Amino acid sequence: MKLHSNKGFTLVEIAIVLVIVGLLIGGVLKGQEMITNAKLKRIESDNAGIAAAMFSYQDRYLQLPGDDSGAAGRFDVYAPADPVDGNGGGTVDGLWDVAATGNITTDQTDETNMFFAHLRAAGLVPGGGTDDTKPSNAYGGQIGIQDGSLLIAGHVTIFGQIEGPIARIIEARLDDGNPDTGRVQAALVGAAADDSMASVAPGEHPLDGVNYSDSVRYNMAFRL
Repeated sequence: MKLHSNKGFTLVEIAIVLVIVGLLIGGVLKGQEMITNAKLKRIESDNAGIAAAMFSYQDRYLQLPGDDSGAAGRFDVYAPADPVDGNGGGTVDGLWDVAATGNITTDQTDETNMFFAHLRAAGLVPGGGTDDTKPSNAYGGQIGIQDGSLLIAGHVTIFGQIEGPIARIIEARLDDGNPDTGRVQAALVGAAADDSMASVAPGEHPLDGVNYSDSVRYNMAFRL
């Protein structure tokens, strides 16, 4: 009787398989890194774009979008009686995350919502001038504006629902690495992003001395 032995893989074959597996893993990791970098760049470009649009509007019309007291007569998309004018007080009033109606002409009174509608009416950001909805950021949260947020004086843009690891990278790239100081600050999602929080003493920050955590999401405020 002739005995047949089972032939196993050679070292060369095993090495080839390991190389292929390594290349596949490396490709997946590189792809994830590219996606992350693309989202980071989008956040930075969105913030820069909003700032540029706001200052262009101010230079062109001598008023702030949202606060513009002459918007109804300035843009053809509005009827003279549409409630689309701000109060002309020099600041964009209201909270960054106040719910929008979807149509600025339907009894809209929040300047933070009218902000984006006015920019659209002026052709400075894409969309129709009656649309008061806020744009979404790369991580699915909304982008808003507010006069004063956390401990930042003046107008800020706020990007909601930013993942912890991304918030840390953004902070390190654009500011001082701390969520409670500088021109970029953050609050936990679910916490108010203004400086009038009842549970926070005046002059304090909800993340005072607390570093970013990878397991939570943040609303990030950028000074304009």
